[in-house]
Amino acid sequence: MTAVLPGRSTYLAQKQGCAMVTSYSKHWGFLFPQHGPGKKHNRLIALESWQQEIVNEHPWEFLRGLVHSDGCRVTNWTTKIVRGERKRYEYPRYFFANKSDDIRRIYTGALDKLGITWTHCTRGGKPFNISVARRADVALLDEHIGPKH
Repeated sequence: MTAVLPGRSTYLAQKQGCAMVTSYSKHWGFLFPQHGPGKKHNRLIALESWQQEIVNEHPWEFLRGLVHSDGCRVTNWTTKIVRGERKRYEYPRYFFANKSDDIRRIYTGALDKLGITWTHCTRGGKPFNISVARRADVALLDEHIGPKH
């Protein structure tokens, strides 16, 4: 934060499992133009060209931030009849949930650029969750995202 806005005070509060960094400036709005009044799912959220360049250069870091804020990794399960017997299968899966169509589109755009297959899961008939469940794709996310703390 100090590198982006030199001369501004930055405050650090250490807490168990996290560090909260704070800096006050009326200029933050220029650096994060998506910030604004109202609910984010009711207004346009789009990356400026300079922001998209950063995402293109650092897609894994971008995805890590999104998954750690609005996503999770779970062990999903299903059952299947095999030779007349019901068997339970478990597999890892990533979910990303956000009400904003724009934020989900930015997230899936980054997945697409990395060649990661994803699907929509719906809630009430509306796309809400993005799911990554293919074994190879989950392994890639595991390698680059890491656990939430």
